[in-house]
Amino acid sequence: MSDVPMAMSGIPGRHGDGLAVELAARLGPAVADYPPGSTFGPREARSYQFVWILSGNAAWLWEDRRVSLAPGTLLLVRPGMRDAFNWDPHRPTRHAYVHFGLTRPVAEDSGWPLVRDLGGRHDPMGALCQYLLWLGTTCPPGWQDLARETLRLLLLTFVTGPAPADGRPAALPEPIVAMMRAVRDQWSDGRARPMSLRQLASAAEVSTSTLCRIFRRQFGVGPVAALELLRLARAEPLLWMSNLSLQSIAVQCGFADAYHFSRRFRTTYGIAPSSFRLLAPEAAPPSPVETSSLAALQSLIPAPSGT
Repeated sequence: MSDVPMAMSGIPGRHGDGLAVELAARLGPAVADYPPGSTFGPREARSYQFVWILSGNAAWLWEDRRVSLAPGTLLLVRPGMRDAFNWDPHRPTRHAYVHFGLTRPVAEDSGWPLVRDLGGRHDPMGALCQYLLWLGTTCPPGWQDLARETLRLLLLTFVTGPAPADGRPAALPEPIVAMMRAVRDQWSDGRARPMSLRQLASAAEVSTSTLCRIFRRQFGVGPVAALELLRLARAEPLLWMSNLSLQSIAVQCGFADAYHFSRRFRTTYGIAPSSFRLLAPEAAPPSPVETSSLAALQSLIPAPSGT
């Protein structure tokens, strides 16, 4: 984990978002082992550096802050920081690290987080760290290009934040979230069954009128209508990527038969599902999930089976 002047390796990737990273030569992705009681620093960091503990513990010191590091935490050190590490005093510590730079300076990185938890169910950062370490230790052909792209994605996710651990969009009122838990349970086997307004209000633990008012204020439609739009949207991949009959798709999406499904589909999309099936996705009418801003609800339910 020495901090030496950076000599960048390889040609940095270029991306439309303007963020591309450069690996620091001979400074990871790699693993370092320290005996009990080891220390490092104070030093002034000359590069960005991700550090994640594999076993043991450590304390990271910067200015007046002391941050405890344990397996499952990811630390980002920024250039210019004067910091120090105190490794576990009682047992050996193993940690992974990678030093890198940015091909273009960022306007402001002081607001970036220092530490993220790698343990969230919806968090991809743990897998990205594992893949980075595998690339750095096995060095398959072209590994540096893969490492740069993986590191870029890891940095973007670290800075912007992973999905919430419970999958809940922050802006949704609690009655909507509670209602969608019941919908998720009902649809867990892949069939998007309809639910009555009374069932939905009971799950949300509010009156039917209150639930309708909350939904219309949030999405512009009532809860039963919103679920129907979600059920219709679930038909899209089944139409494009399966040989299922319209009758089978209708049942899978919670409609009594192909006739009722086709009628509701045409009302929403403007064309029959049989015609929709023949269109390329980029030429098809937009999803009601997009036009009705229901993506926040869609994220709370299981994906259709078979997609």
